[in-house]
Amino acid sequence: MAKGTAEKIRKKAMGLTAVLIIAGFGAAAVSLFRWQIVRGEELSVKAMEQSLRSTALPAMRGTIYDATGTKVLAQSASVWTVVLEPAYLAENEPMRRTVAAGLSRILELDENELYEETGDASSYYTVVKRKIETNVRDQINQFMLDNGINKGIRLIDDYKRYYPYGTVASNVLGFTGADNQGLEGLESYYDSELSGSTGRLIAAKNAWGTDMPFEYEQVIEADNGHDLVLTIDETVQSILEKYLAQGIEKFNVGNGAVAVAMDVKTGGILGLATKPNYDPNDPFTILDQKLLEQIAELPEDEKEEAENQAQYTQWRNKGVSDTYYPGSVYKMCTGSMGIEEGVITQDSQFTCTGSVKMEGVKDPIHCWNHGGHGTTSFAEGLCNSCNPWFMHISTLLGVNTFCKYRESFGFTEKTGIDLPGESASLYHSEESMLPIDLVIESFGQNFSITPIQMITACAAVANGGYLVRPHVVDRIVDSKGNIVKTADTSYRRQVISEGTSKTLTGILQQNAASGTARGGYVSGYRICGKTGTSEKVAKHAEDLSKPMEYIASYCGFAPAEDPKYAVLVFFDEPDREIATGGNAVAGPIFSAIMQEMLPYLGVEVQYTEDEYDQLGMVAPSVVGMTIEDAQKTLDDQGLYFDVVGDDENWENRVVEQIPESGSMVPKGGTVVLYTSGYSIDDALVEVPDFFGLDLVNASYLAEIYGLQISVNGSRDAGTTVMMQGTSADDKVKQGTVITLTFAEELDTETYVNIEE
Repeated sequence: MAKGTAEKIRKKAMGLTAVLIIAGFGAAAVSLFRWQIVRGEELSVKAMEQSLRSTALPAMRGTIYDATGTKVLAQSASVWTVVLEPAYLAENEPMRRTVAAGLSRILELDENELYEETGDASSYYTVVKRKIETNVRDQINQFMLDNGINKGIRLIDDYKRYYPYGTVASNVLGFTGADNQGLEGLESYYDSELSGSTGRLIAAKNAWGTDMPFEYEQVIEADNGHDLVLTIDETVQSILEKYLAQGIEKFNVGNGAVAVAMDVKTGGILGLATKPNYDPNDPFTILDQKLLEQIAELPEDEKEEAENQAQYTQWRNKGVSDTYYPGSVYKMCTGSMGIEEGVITQDSQFTCTGSVKMEGVKDPIHCWNHGGHGTTSFAEGLCNSCNPWFMHISTLLGVNTFCKYRESFGFTEKTGIDLPGESASLYHSEESMLPIDLVIESFGQNFSITPIQMITACAAVANGGYLVRPHVVDRIVDSKGNIVKTADTSYRRQVISEGTSKTLTGILQQNAASGTARGGYVSGYRICGKTGTSEKVAKHAEDLSKPMEYIASYCGFAPAEDPKYAVLVFFDEPDREIATGGNAVAGPIFSAIMQEMLPYLGVEVQYTEDEYDQLGMVAPSVVGMTIEDAQKTLDDQGLYFDVVGDDENWENRVVEQIPESGSMVPKGGTVVLYTSGYSIDDALVEVPDFFGLDLVNASYLAEIYGLQISVNGSRDAGTTVMMQGTSADDKVKQGTVITLTFAEELDTETYVNIEE
């Protein structure tokens, strides 16, 4: 009995032991599965983190080139990060003092703080200062050499972004942050392509978590970023910016300006200038004096917020991110709709009485010519910028057809330009559009688009009717020179036929030559153009006690026989006391841009007989001749002369001439001969202000000052000087030729009060 009981107890014990063993091994197996399989990767990473220190090594950011592929607009140059290795210094008190004193002097840091950092015996890597320049690096290297330091201080390669052309194309390029990340413009939009792949500096740690010496380091090299080759041409960009700045100053523009140049066949943007702008080398400094003056007048507690807002304002690309009423520039699109649909021809007739009364509208909608234009053809109506003519076209088209073309021209969608912050347009939907909305939109009021949308539509009118894809990057290139990607220059769709395009091109050429767009005329270059003087109705409605503000614009292209390049210029809120019309404000700037840009781009000059008769001539070279011989040479060319200096002895030699040899002088003009011993005080004259003078009075004033003029723009009666090539009060030598651009102030828009 006792034996059976003992056997049972033994079996129970063995069973319990087996259960415990199984349970124990099972728990161990579960635990092993959990730690090795489920959390194995996580724990492995943590173990690596405890035994390794990984430091990012920045890649060199890609270079941004202009369209020539040779001018660098943005590049990364080598700078260095200063790193201490305190473990090598901690036990050497004199060396700690030497290092702290030397680096604090070179890097302009606190000596005591540096001294404390040199005492950390557990560290082989302490960052002291980032992005030091070459001259500072050289000072540190010399300091280490002079003091026999070969351990304890390291210089690690880094990069800093530079913009060699300063403010040029700043709103397109953008800038980078402290960690070389793109923050604005192309730097932001193409950040992943430009930035490359970061490398790593991996260093070992011992069991106590102390950094191991650099012998245990491993370097994984960074992959440099790709380069961008733009469609932006630095020369064209600089031309746009130069004349935009002149226009802002001349017309005291209150809210910035835009100028865009586009290849009408590819959609490539040759230049996109906006004001205000900034220097991407120092993007947080506000350059616009008007913004600074506004901030200075604010209470102290409001200045910080105002400064932040001013920075965002100058960074903003007004050509892409702002919308505006296009005004009468839009009439080139409305006219294209009518021709394409066959509801009108260029010879169709309409009678303008000066106003149109619409149901639900308090006041009649006036033509800018309140007396009316009478019965005119469509071609004449466009050249007159006659609002009732385009109201008539939109009525013939109807809401459905008008909206179909509005969409086809690209006004209801973003263009997709490769720049950040593109705004969407604001417009009446087809379902909500009333008859009054239709007719007002027909002449470019009461809907908002971006400048880039408008010039894209203009390109379609010019290039045979095809909607292009606007872009600023032509191609992306890797560090070995291989093309990674090229811009898509295919057409998005055909908006109008080539026949309609040719018809509108012919009318727009006539408009620039003798219509309401004469302010943009350029002798010899078959300009096609349309003005706009749009009213800022929404802003005016916010405070009716304040006067209406305007946007003066001019949009056109050239040459008429084979359009290649389009330019849009607009000024936001020109001073009403000076001028507000697109023809007078934007036209002369457009003309000056085209006059300088087209020869650079290789567009051939073709003068008409009238233009040739008014053309100047090339000044012959008379330097080195006697006064007598110089007179004979100039007489043979039909030119007059004046002498500055000793004119008593006609055997004296000419040491200088104005205009210089090879430059233009008006036919029948004067070449001033400077002889030895002339006084600079006698030679220099102050340029007068020609603004607002007609041709006769401008010529008379120039003669009084001993200057000559070259006429640009229209010579028609009623035109006055709206721009001069040399600023008033500048001092130039007698005989200098001053280019004057003539235009007529035309108010071709009328505010509409709507009461339903």
